[in-house]
Amino acid sequence: MKKYKNIVIGGIQNKIFNLVTGAILLILVAYTVVIVYQSKSLSTLVDETNNLQKESISTISRQTMNGVLDVSFTESTQMQAHLANSYFQNAERVVRMIVDYTEHLYADPDSYTRRTVSPPVSGVQGGICAQLLTEEGVDPATPEIAEELGLIGNMVDMMYALYQSANVDSCYIALPSGVMVLVDDHPESKFDADGKLRSIPIRERLWYRGAVEKRDLYFTDVTKDLFTGEISIMCSYPIFYHGRLVAVAGADLFLNDMEAAVSSSGKNGGDICIINENGHIVLSSRTEGIFRVLPDEQAQDLRNTDNRELGIFINTALKEKTGICRVKEDETNFYMAGAPIPVVNWTLVAMVPQELMDQPTSAMLGQYNSIENQAVQRYNTGLSNAKRTILVLLLVVFAISIIASNILSKRIVKPLEAITTRVRSLGGDDLQFFMEKEYETGDEIEVLADSFAKLSAKTLQYVEEVKRITGEKERIGAELHMATEIQASQLPRLFPPFPQRTEFDIYALMDPAKEVGGDFYDFFLVDDDHIAMVMADVSGKGVPAALFMMVSRVLIKSHLQSGESPARALANVNSQLCESNSAGFFVTVWVAVMEISTGKGIAANAGHEHPALRRANEKYELVVYRHSMAVATMEDLVFREHEFQLNPGDSLFVYTDGVSEATNADNELFGDQRILAALNRNPDASPQKTVQNVKDGIDDFVAGAEQFDDITMLCLKYYGPEKKGKEKA
Repeated sequence: MKKYKNIVIGGIQNKIFNLVTGAILLILVAYTVVIVYQSKSLSTLVDETNNLQKESISTISRQTMNGVLDVSFTESTQMQAHLANSYFQNAERVVRMIVDYTEHLYADPDSYTRRTVSPPVSGVQGGICAQLLTEEGVDPATPEIAEELGLIGNMVDMMYALYQSANVDSCYIALPSGVMVLVDDHPESKFDADGKLRSIPIRERLWYRGAVEKRDLYFTDVTKDLFTGEISIMCSYPIFYHGRLVAVAGADLFLNDMEAAVSSSGKNGGDICIINENGHIVLSSRTEGIFRVLPDEQAQDLRNTDNRELGIFINTALKEKTGICRVKEDETNFYMAGAPIPVVNWTLVAMVPQELMDQPTSAMLGQYNSIENQAVQRYNTGLSNAKRTILVLLLVVFAISIIASNILSKRIVKPLEAITTRVRSLGGDDLQFFMEKEYETGDEIEVLADSFAKLSAKTLQYVEEVKRITGEKERIGAELHMATEIQASQLPRLFPPFPQRTEFDIYALMDPAKEVGGDFYDFFLVDDDHIAMVMADVSGKGVPAALFMMVSRVLIKSHLQSGESPARALANVNSQLCESNSAGFFVTVWVAVMEISTGKGIAANAGHEHPALRRANEKYELVVYRHSMAVATMEDLVFREHEFQLNPGDSLFVYTDGVSEATNADNELFGDQRILAALNRNPDASPQKTVQNVKDGIDDFVAGAEQFDDITMLCLKYYGPEKKGKEKA
């Protein structure tokens, strides 16, 4: 040993100094190795977790979308097929009523007077009228023909009534003698360009020959109307008396609206086509490929194509309802659903490209990658800061240890060895460094050990937090995206919705409190002279409430469109919702059907807010009456109906409780009186302006306070059939 100034070289002090220095250096190296190893382990763990989460997101999203698609897509397809079937049933009912009446005439001809039916008059434009049409060379004045025409003339009044009430474009009855009586509103089409009445080969027409050959109800294929050139289909039925053919009854249906509805379906990415019993496409939203419409002589029988998968699906869809099927055609995978139209032995097929249905999953994965990149960036920044902090701390401890090595050798060496041993043991699933009793030295060693423990705990906590946040983002993002997509597709949002109708104006608005709302409104034409209006509020929030909303809206609309009264429709919807309402949801509903030509209406209120009514040149007032119970609260409910009358200039305003219960910062409710005040700010305003006035009143009242409930409103202003929109203009 040598002594140089107060330092003993080779002695205990030097050994402790060397030991402390070596230990600190060893700890630094060990910690660096642990940090590198731990960082790599954490990075590997995060990458594996992210891959598993991405696979989980993709799987759950596809399962969820398939579940929603299986319910909404198939139900929508079946509903559209049901509506199409009802459309053709109208023609069948008209024809059968003509047949029944004709059989009565021939069963007792002496009980009826003979009535005259005249040919159409040249130059008359429009107007419903009965018209006598003949084949070339047939003289209706012949006694035998005149006798039969006089008997058949008794049917004109009934045919007038059928034409006005049923959704057909003409109805007629033809005799084997080559004459027919037809009722429609376009007599001018029976004349050629020179104003001469056209002769018609009645007994050669497909509807006549088909019915006689089949001796039963007969529907033609889609063809062009002989007089107007419109796309149409004819329904006919032969009438026999004592084994002798006495007449053929028929009705025409123009398919312009159906063709337009089918064609417009492709705008949202999905397509609809209608296929007849021969496997031919008769209507389609696609203009290219195998699903486009071709002339009958060029049309391909889709039941027997090279695509066996498609052929099996079409054959099944013509016989029964199908679930969701995945069919590949022209290198494109489609989700398809079919539902038969039994009256005409056709089927309606809806299809959506699989690529379109996978878009939500792709969007979620993209959002997840963005969140993941941000999290990894924050993690790397935090880890770099932690490394720098530990490095500085180690240098400080190293300097202090050199100065105090001789005095604190025993206290320093032992804890450092223990810390070094524990740090070296970190790895695998054992990544947490805990503060233990032997590290509590009261100096920098304790600080060092505590820093290791905190860093280790924070690192593990951060990893768990990343997992939790990622899972939560995935769940919330999937649920909200699904709910938003469902709800956005349900409500009519194009205004004005009926620009060709001048008898009334209507506008509606829904402002959900959260991403998903429980309110909904609806309005639609039940027929050409009746409009239905619905305002409803589903209990509960979130995706389940949104799905319940969708089901409720579809059921209510379906029953109203089938011709049921508001009370009957609510009773049937109540029965259907109560069958499987395990979640205990209920819905308050105000529903009304108004006759457009008269302003007369019938309303039913199932636990909903009182409507507001404004008479012409007066102010809005609440219409208060006793309500029925909310829909889906219990089975076998009976709902009250209330008649109302709108006169030209009258307005009707309905809303949900989110309007009356809008709350300001002082917990005051907006209330009925403020609603009336907002309505009467400009009582003669258009429906859109009226709704906006109430919305502005709510915004001014709440003054930025948080919105707790959905705000939904609907306003209808009735102008009447005579003013033809003058007051509206």
